[in-house]
Amino acid sequence: MEKNKQKQVLIISSTPRKKGNSQVLCEQFLKGAKEAGHKAEIIRIADKKIAYCKGCAACHQLEKCVIKDDMQTIINKMLKADVIVLATPVYFYCMSAQLKTMIDRCASKYTEISGKEFYFIITAADTNKKIMDKVIESLRGFTRDCLEGTKEKGIIYGLGVWQTGEIQKKPAFERAYKLGLKA
Repeated sequence: MEKNKQKQVLIISSTPRKKGNSQVLCEQFLKGAKEAGHKAEIIRIADKKIAYCKGCAACHQLEKCVIKDDMQTIINKMLKADVIVLATPVYFYCMSAQLKTMIDRCASKYTEISGKEFYFIITAADTNKKIMDKVIESLRGFTRDCLEGTKEKGIIYGLGVWQTGEIQKKPAFERAYKLGLKA
């Protein structure tokens, strides 16, 4: 993509806490992206109705999911986006169930989610980055191994945070804003 081109930036927040640390980082990324002149928005999965994938495989024949919920709208936004940010709090060294559910529901259109730039935001009480890389690898399983032509552009590790708002005192707070500016 050309430098200075206005991009569509889609930030997918999977925290159930409205003011959670990963949500705060999403808002910082959004602020930077908008200041850079991009069209950007945050989707909070917790505010959407997304059912679990049934594994029925109907989507492979129909090219759409048979479940009627908010997922089709999210997929359409993903297809239009140039940049997608996947943000998750880390629970028991995994991405949130909300994000995993959303990823699973991409089955009907995942072959069309190609050529995107991806950023990852993770927050955790733990401070061990090496352990958090397990979470990043699971996100890469979707973005790198399943999708065509994607580029990983950056990772924001918001580590050592538990209580709401703690992230504002960590380097990740400023990094999220700066990466939003560079999106």
